[in-house]
Amino acid sequence: MVPSPTDEGVHVSVSTDRTLSIRPPYDPELAVALTNLPDMFGSETGPMSIDQMRAMVAAGRPAMSDLMLDGAVQVREERIPGAAGSPDITVLVMAPARFAGPRPAIYHIHGGAMVAGDRYMSAAMLAEWVAALDVVVVSVEYRLAPEHPHPAPIDDCYTGLEWLAQNAERLDVDPNRLIVFGSSAGGGLAAATALLARDRNGPALSHQILSCPMLDDRMATPSTHMPDPDSAGFRQSIGTAWTALLGDAAGTEEASVYAAPARALDLAGLPPAYIDVGGSEIFRDEAIDYGRRLSDAGIPVELHVWPGGFHGFNSLVPHAGVSQAANDARLTYLKRVLL
Repeated sequence: MVPSPTDEGVHVSVSTDRTLSIRPPYDPELAVALTNLPDMFGSETGPMSIDQMRAMVAAGRPAMSDLMLDGAVQVREERIPGAAGSPDITVLVMAPARFAGPRPAIYHIHGGAMVAGDRYMSAAMLAEWVAALDVVVVSVEYRLAPEHPHPAPIDDCYTGLEWLAQNAERLDVDPNRLIVFGSSAGGGLAAATALLARDRNGPALSHQILSCPMLDDRMATPSTHMPDPDSAGFRQSIGTAWTALLGDAAGTEEASVYAAPARALDLAGLPPAYIDVGGSEIFRDEAIDYGRRLSDAGIPVELHVWPGGFHGFNSLVPHAGVSQAANDARLTYLKRVLL
């Protein structure tokens, strides 16, 4: 900030920081709901701790029986081999109860800022997708930072995708219709998994769905630094998460593109993308920029910026009108590309 003289001879502060951005107002329905979700975003006094994040996620874990939707969905877990020198991985498999031959598959990577979460995150919604879209869902349990920093999480995610492709026949899956999907940290890992599959000539993904993705460890976009006390604690939490994942490499040129996909220079040859993000959240600009760069590389992109949405609004407040619109748009996209 530098002082700027006015005609009256007094001085006012004028920002010279080009990264400064004013947060658009929250959607009215979401703003009311946000008052009941203070812990989700930390506070002005500090971020949520990793233990707090993990406890919050664990408290919302659904029972396996609740995912069966009165017998319409089969639910089971499998232990699969990890990458060389790595422990086995647990995946949650949900499939329609009736057999109908090879189906598309959605490979789900959970959120949780790289430090929290498990294979059951978003499982209730995914079970609904199984029933509504006639798809198989595989949700992977990857190792978490800081106990298991990069590349452990992406190694597990990619290994799970390879297992899905290699076991497509047994799982009644069409290997030509594999979609990777993730939200928040899972969105970043989904983007990284698509990059890794391309670079290793691995399983062919038909589409990638990135919801409010966490893509950029540099945290330098205007939306990251919106001067807003409501998101100050959340911003600190995300900084803590990047450090947990990358250590001293966080925010430096040493950070891998498979940890922070926004750093990838070459986006050609990636699958078509559906990206959605809240218009009032800190990941807004990195999501928009990633979508633009995918489009510049010739990749079909459908991008939605939902006005007034905070991070994860459509799962945290699903009854709000903007949340219903966001969830309906994503489901409509899935129906279209799965035909």
